[in-house]
Amino acid sequence: MSEYSREEQRKPRVAVVFGGRSSEHAISCVTAANVLQVIDRDKYDVVPVGISTSGHWVLESGDPERLSITDGKLPEVDVTAMPVLFGANRELVISEPEQVPSTLGQVDVVFPLLHGPWGEDGTIQGLLEMSDIRYVGSGVLASAVGMDKHYMKVVFQAAGLEVTPYVVIRDRDWIRDAAACREAVDALGYPVFVKPARGGSSLGITKVSSLDELDEAVAVARAHDPKVIVEASAKDPREIEVGVLGSAGGGPAQVSVCGEVAVSGGGHDFYDFETKYLPEGEEYLALSVPADLPEEVAADIRAKALIAFDAIEAEGLARVDFFLDADGRVVINEINTMPGFTPTSMFPRLWAASGKDYASLVEHLLQLAMTRPTGLR
Repeated sequence: MSEYSREEQRKPRVAVVFGGRSSEHAISCVTAANVLQVIDRDKYDVVPVGISTSGHWVLESGDPERLSITDGKLPEVDVTAMPVLFGANRELVISEPEQVPSTLGQVDVVFPLLHGPWGEDGTIQGLLEMSDIRYVGSGVLASAVGMDKHYMKVVFQAAGLEVTPYVVIRDRDWIRDAAACREAVDALGYPVFVKPARGGSSLGITKVSSLDELDEAVAVARAHDPKVIVEASAKDPREIEVGVLGSAGGGPAQVSVCGEVAVSGGGHDFYDFETKYLPEGEEYLALSVPADLPEEVAADIRAKALIAFDAIEAEGLARVDFFLDADGRVVINEINTMPGFTPTSMFPRLWAASGKDYASLVEHLLQLAMTRPTGLR
C-alpha cells in the first residue's frame, strides 16, 4: 500500500499538480521541482501529480532533479507512471486498467502549478470547485481573465489603469480579412509585439519592426493560440514587476518591493524564453530587486498592482508587470495569476527581498488556501 494512503497520519494532504497540456509544460515541471523541495514533509503529506502533454493524470515521483532543466533539456511528466484521478469525497484514486481502483486518501488542498491554457486559465480551478476541493490561487473568473491578454486589458481599463494600445486578431478575423488586420496593426505604429493572447513564458512572441514582418509573426503566435494580440511598444520602457499576496480572513493584500528586468545583447530584444529560463540567456539578463526607482514612483506602481489584483478579483497570489516609459508614465502590461517559482523567477525574488523567503512563501500560500472556504466567495 502506498505511503500516501495511511490515513492515520492525517497530516494535511497536499496534491502538487504540474505539467499540463500547454506549451509551458516544462516550466510547470521546473516550478514544481522547486516547490516540492521546500514543502515541510513533517507538516504535510505531499502527493506529486503530473499531467502529461496528452492530458493524462499520473502519480509522479516528484524527483526534483528529473523535473529540472538539465544541459538544456526540458523536463516532462512521466506518462508511464500510475494513472490517478479525483474521485468522490475529494479522494485521489489510482485507476490502472484491469485493476481494482485504490485510494490515496482525501486531498485537503491542491497546489496547481500549471502555466498557460488548460490549467492557469480557470479550467483546473473549475474542476476543483466542482469537486469541492480547496486550492492555491485565483478562482475560475480571475484565472480566465488573467490568462486572456485581451479581456485582461478590458478589465484594467475599466479599473482606470493605462494599457498599451492593442489590436486583437481572432482566428475568424485573420481567415476572413487578413488585409484589414494588417491595416489595424499598421495604425499602431512600429515596433509592435505580436503575442498569443492566452500564452505565457514569452513563448510565441515576436517583436515586429515593419509590416512585412507581421504575417510571419502572426503565424508564430497562432501556432500557440488562434487568438493573437498585437501591442504597441511603450516609449523606451523599463520593465517593472511587483508581487502580490492575499491575506487570510479577507484582509488587505500584501505587495512586494518593485523589481526591474533588463535584457540586452545576444539578439534578445525583450525578456524572452531563453533569457527567462535557459543558462545561455543568463548573461544577457539583469534583474534588479529592489528596482532603482524614486520612492513616489515605486509607491504608485505598488498601488496600481493592488488595483489590478482587485480588478480581476484575484486570490492568493499574482505577479503584476508594468512598463515605466520615458515620459514617466506607468502602463500596466499584464497580471500573472500563477507566476513561475523557478530559481530565476522574479516572484520569489521579489518576496525574498520583502522579507519572505521561498519556504515561507509556499507555506503562506498553503495556509491561505486551506483557510479559504469552498464554493461561491
